[in-house]
Amino acid sequence: MYTPVWFGEQGGKLYVMSNSKTGKCKRIRNNPNVRIAPCTIRGKITGPEFAATARILPQPERARARETVRRKYWAARIPFLWMKSDVDLEIAVTG
Repeated sequence: MYTPVWFGEQGGKLYVMSNSKTGKCKRIRNNPNVRIAPCTIRGKITGPEFAATARILPQPERARARETVRRKYWAARIPFLWMKSDVDLEIAVTG
């Protein structure tokens, strides 16, 4: 299943804001092994896939993760658009 997301980058890791009730968060709780690839806004893969590991960040680490996304996307700075985003994900390439 492909899920395009907005992401920020820092220290060789990707950061994603999400809602804890989404399918991607439920899947990551069950299995942190994911595949990532560049894609269009509609999810069409445009480059090679990579194996990665994702984790839901604990509260103390969330501010840094959110800042990476807000720096990249101006719309991520609008609070009411993201008020349901109650988790942040960290994705690290493993392969």
